[in-house]
Amino acid sequence: MSLTTGIVGLPNVGKSTLFNAITQAGAEMANYPFCTIEPNVGIVSVPDKRLDKLTEMYHPKKTIPTTFEFTDIAGLVKGASKGEGLGNQFLANIRQVDAISHVVRCFDDKNITHVSGKIDPIDDIETINLELILADMEQINKRLDRAEKLAKQKEKQAVIEFSALQKLKDAFDEGKPARHVALTDEEEIAVKPFNFLTKKPVLYVANISEDELLAPDDNVYVQAVKKYAEKDGSEVVVISARIESEIAELEGEEKKAFLLDLGLDTSGLDRLIAKSYQLLGLATYFTAGEKEVRAWTFRKGTKAPQAAGIIHSDFERGFIRAEIVSFDDLVAAGSELAAKEQGRLRLEGKDYIMQDGDVVNFRFNV
Repeated sequence: MSLTTGIVGLPNVGKSTLFNAITQAGAEMANYPFCTIEPNVGIVSVPDKRLDKLTEMYHPKKTIPTTFEFTDIAGLVKGASKGEGLGNQFLANIRQVDAISHVVRCFDDKNITHVSGKIDPIDDIETINLELILADMEQINKRLDRAEKLAKQKEKQAVIEFSALQKLKDAFDEGKPARHVALTDEEEIAVKPFNFLTKKPVLYVANISEDELLAPDDNVYVQAVKKYAEKDGSEVVVISARIESEIAELEGEEKKAFLLDLGLDTSGLDRLIAKSYQLLGLATYFTAGEKEVRAWTFRKGTKAPQAAGIIHSDFERGFIRAEIVSFDDLVAAGSELAAKEQGRLRLEGKDYIMQDGDVVNFRFNV
């Protein structure tokens, strides 16, 4: 399952530093706008302590975590919707992602320039949100007259599309994003091909200085971003991109010791990855055995045959049943055999909706 969240923000807010920390992919960094022109794509493992426990129980030859994709998109500036600062290219890159991680600068540093000459995270957020709304409005303006003409001819689909576009236009005129517009199921289907930028779910990433890690809520910029996000129905992850880039170079016990020295339980990146995963309504099921313990990503609401198809299309095509035990039940029982003897191992059919933490063995015949 290939889903990606795009890292966006104004130039020099810490996007590429954050991306490097996530993927250790070495995206170019420089203290000037537009150093990142082509979008960098990196794949990162989703942290999940359940994998460690399953590895301990099954002693497999290998353990494979599920992954998530991040795209580092170059900094937008005011006027991007009109092509300013390579805006058209950047907006096209955002259109390709499934969700947006909006990095906001919440630190003062006279050595790092700001494209607008001042530190104002809410102004930064609204600058980008406005550009995305203007880009979406342009799409509507190209289509609205034609949709209205067809709607007057009582063509059912055109009536539905025109109704949806008009609702969205009214919202955009008021500065509201598409994700805040209530559409009917039919209207949602009608406008889905437009792939509106402001329809994508957003996670705000407040980038603070390393000195403020232990008391981020004391940061007035963070307070403002959280207040804004609450009104937007979004969440905030607070990180120090500079510190995360240092943490990303460490592994195992060395990483744990470094976090402990900082007074942190988990890294900001682990929280960001987990929040991004949740933002897209994703969950994890596991397959486990002597050869391999592996995590698999699926969308919440997926039924067993389609979940099996994530492994291989033959699994879905020839699906018979799924043998499932929840992770918690498996751990409580102590082993798969014990779980079966205790009646915790279930046989589920084609209508079963997969749950996060299911440990499953698919039975199929092709």
